[in-house]
Amino acid sequence: MKYPRLAAVLTAATMVATMAACGDAEKTADKEAASGDTAGALIGITMPTRSSERWIHDGDNLKTQLEGLGYKVDLQYAENDIPTQTQQLDSQITKNAKLLIIASIDGEAITTQLENAKNAGIKVIAYDRLIRKSPNVDYYATFDNFKVGVQQATSLLTGLGVLDATGNKTDKKGPFNIELFAGSPDDNNATFFFNGAKSILDPYIADGTLVVKSGQKDFETVATLRWDPETAQKRMENILTSTYKDGSKVNGVLSPYDGISIGILSALKSGGYGTGAQAYPTVTGQDAELASTKSILAGEQYSTIFKDTRNLAKATGEMADAVLKGQTPTTNNTTDYDNGVKVVPSQLLESVIVTKDNVQKELVDAGYYTADQLK
Repeated sequence: MKYPRLAAVLTAATMVATMAACGDAEKTADKEAASGDTAGALIGITMPTRSSERWIHDGDNLKTQLEGLGYKVDLQYAENDIPTQTQQLDSQITKNAKLLIIASIDGEAITTQLENAKNAGIKVIAYDRLIRKSPNVDYYATFDNFKVGVQQATSLLTGLGVLDATGNKTDKKGPFNIELFAGSPDDNNATFFFNGAKSILDPYIADGTLVVKSGQKDFETVATLRWDPETAQKRMENILTSTYKDGSKVNGVLSPYDGISIGILSALKSGGYGTGAQAYPTVTGQDAELASTKSILAGEQYSTIFKDTRNLAKATGEMADAVLKGQTPTTNNTTDYDNGVKVVPSQLLESVIVTKDNVQKELVDAGYYTADQLK
């Protein structure tokens, strides 16, 4: 007769212990970090897609960097499918990952996963794309995205001849017909790129040097969901058939990303550009993807912004290592990256404008591509 009472006591004790363990998960994680018990810990990495060359480089570089520091890595790609990415994060939390590095597909779609990570004592680093509307983002590693937009606009003006190679104004007054493209509206970076570019272009639009002939100037209109090249190509085709049917020509296109640039160039080629005496307009880009770098060398795309993902992986790896050791990682911006709930401490890296003139120096000599890859 005493056994049922004993079982009840043991059950109650187990429940109390379990609740205490759940409540102390974050404290335990912090103690482990402080004591160095996270050596060899699991780090979960989630990347948006393999369809973009740059994300493949990012994932590979991060994995190599973190494994070199002695950590185990679970690297996942979600192929731009939000439910897939949320499932991957759920799995990594269940696997007892000690830290998550997330390049989000939709910066506002993983709030539940971040809350679960917080409750489990798991730190979160947003990688290249800021995660929005959540307090449970600890750090952010990226490039200076506003400056990337400035560089894109500057290279557009240089390609048009409005600025010379040193960035000084020339005597060319235009008017030059340009069209504007922006990145995905669910990616926080896209607005930084666009706002940076507009800060440079707007004065030239105001004085008539540049003319956005389609009239499509606001971010919501020119944004390209999921950074999709086909979507950009169709929009460029529509602009050509509607706005330029009078025989006028496009002189320049602000493109925020190399994949979008390829789509734009395909539409332009179908419209007769790049054949005979009709040269391609000045088309910008970003990420120095192999196909676009070859396009630049072939005289098609004018420029790209090179963001060395090897450096970003190194900075993120160092940040993750510091966090897991209970240290405060290095950051250089604590004011600009407000995710709507908090300002996220950020580490910003530098980027470089690449044109045909400096491909060798910036990409080949630096070891990012070999000469054979660019043939």
